[in-house]
Amino acid sequence: MIELDRSLFADPPARDDRFEIKQVWSEMHNMWDDEGKMLVEFMHRQMNEEVNGLEIAARNLTDFPDAPWELRLAIARQCWDESRHVNAFRRCFETRGGRVGEYPILNFEFRMITAIPTLIGRLAVQNRSFEAAGIQAIREALEHADRYDPDVAALLDAQLADEIQHVRYGNRWVEELIARDPRNAIDVVRGVSQANRAFPMIAGDAAIHLNLDDQIKREVGLIDPIPAQT
Repeated sequence: MIELDRSLFADPPARDDRFEIKQVWSEMHNMWDDEGKMLVEFMHRQMNEEVNGLEIAARNLTDFPDAPWELRLAIARQCWDESRHVNAFRRCFETRGGRVGEYPILNFEFRMITAIPTLIGRLAVQNRSFEAAGIQAIREALEHADRYDPDVAALLDAQLADEIQHVRYGNRWVEELIARDPRNAIDVVRGVSQANRAFPMIAGDAAIHLNLDDQIKREVGLIDPIPAQT
C-alpha cells in the first residue's frame, strides 16, 4: 500500500470491513466502458466522497467551536446537505444492482482537508476549490443529461443547487474572516499551498484543471453580478 506524506495528510476516517480503501487514483477501478459499469462505479465512489464532505463539515464544527455562530450554522446545514447526497447516490447505486463496498474507495479529501490546521484554510480549499470544481463538473454533466435516466439527472440537478450554496457561504466567510483580521489571509495561502502539494500525490497524471465559467463565479460570489439594465 502506498504511504502518504503525514505532514500533508491526516489520519483516515473510519470505515467498516465492507470497504477496500485505496490511497491514490491509479489504484482505483478506473473503468472506461459504455455498458453502464462506469456510471455505477462512479456512484459508489461519489457516495463515499459525499460521506467525506459530511465528515469534513462535522469535523469543522468540532475542531473550531469558537467560530462565529452564523458560520457554524452554515457548516451544520452543509452536514445536512451532504447526508442527503449520500442517501441519493446510494439509492441510485443500489437500484442499478450495486452493493455497498463492491468497489474500492478513496478518502483523500478528508485526509487533505483535516490536515489543514485552520478553519479559513479548510474553507478556502474544500468549499472554494473542491466544491467549486464539483459545480463545474455537475454543470457539464447536466449538459449531456440525455445520457442518463431522469432519476440520475434529477439527482445531479438537486446536488448542483446545494453545492452552489456551499461555495457561496465558504467564499463569503473567507472574505469576512480576512476583513476581521487581515492576518487570516496568510492561513488561506498556507492552506491552499498545502493542498497544492498534496493533491498531485493522489491524482498523478489523471489530474485535470476545471475552469469555472463566469455564470458560476457570479452565482457563488467570486465575481460581482452584472449590473441591472436601467
